Amino acid sequence: MKATIITPKNADKNSEHESHFKLENIPEFPPQSQPEKVISLEEFLVKPPDRMEWVDGNLVEKTGMTFKHSLAQSKLARFWGNYKDSSGQGGEVLTEILCRTSKQGRRPDVAYITPELLPESGNFTAFSQSFPLIAEVASPEDSGEELFAKAQEYLESGCLEVWLLWTEARLIFVNAGQRWQLFNADEVVNTQRVLAGFSVAVSELLA
Repeated sequence: MKATIITPKNADKNSEHESHFKLENIPEFPPQSQPEKVISLEEFLVKPPDRMEWVDGNLVEKTGMTFKHSLAQSKLARFWGNYKDSSGQGGEVLTEILCRTSKQGRRPDVAYITPELLPESGNFTAFSQSFPLIAEVASPEDSGEELFAKAQEYLESGCLEVWLLWTEARLIFVNAGQRWQLFNADEVVNTQRVLAGFSVAVSELLA
């Protein structure tokens, strides 16, 4: 912002110079911005912003989506979706739909909800617990420690099985509530407790 300097007509040169000097050296401070409103988890779940999660009282945007991340996410959603139809198990496969864990408001990359847990209305903004089967695809910004901590959070909030996919390393970790199992690129990964009987080659999913 540029300051406007007004000099009286009857001012002499010295006073004009002095006035000019004083005004031009007055620091101009921008108006203080109002602090962002901190909302509760309950408020967030009523009308959640797109691509946002609620983590420890803060709104956190999901970022770091790469081509490989998006490809693995869409492939797994398609594979799970096709299998739940062909096997007759029903339910729905969802991507980045909000769910409430015991601590946060999360948007899993891919999730499967069984027919028994589907709301009668067939529609919801946020699921009241973790989905039974959840997959998270690691992005370049994710740390392993944070991703495993998120998986544990899901498991403590009603999730029965979690998949963690590392596209660059071509590795998949699966936990069905007891211990982690590692599947390498030359192996076939399969569901343990939910969507029974599903399997896919790691190399096909993370090609």
